[in-house]
Amino acid sequence: VIYTEGNRALFRFDVPDFWVLRTGGPRELQDTELGDTRAVSRVMAARPVADDSVWIGFVSPFGVTTVEDGLRYLSDIDKFLVKKPLVTGRSVTRIGGRPAQVIRGTGQRDGRGVSFTATVIDLPESRVAVAVAILRDGADPGYVDDLNAVFASFRPER
Repeated sequence: VIYTEGNRALFRFDVPDFWVLRTGGPRELQDTELGDTRAVSRVMAARPVADDSVWIGFVSPFGVTTVEDGLRYLSDIDKFLVKKPLVTGRSVTRIGGRPAQVIRGTGQRDGRGVSFTATVIDLPESRVAVAVAILRDGADPGYVDDLNAVFASFRPER
């Protein structure tokens, strides 16, 4: 799958077999509890066809040009992704040959316990990719291998 903005390809990744991909253009999300609205760039999200206990989404937010900006972006949208987040780990790594920072933690989504991984990947030409993976408590642990394969397939476009 290739993530594009207009006619420009920004990055690509593989979707696991028997997973479905949804794409959407720019939109606004609203937190119904706080009444807070945020503009969101195109989102690409994938999950297994027959199971909604795991989800991974990618976005390259408008105006977010560095990994540090990406981390601030994540802290700004965290309430839309996971309620009561508790960070359990942070790491610096490389994904697709590019610098990246990973935040792992737990929280709640739709009233259920989840684990999450939020990743900011530096892209060429002052852009970043933000990926968030959410795994519901009790989900098949084999999905972790699928999520890791998605990250292993990630490549920036030049």
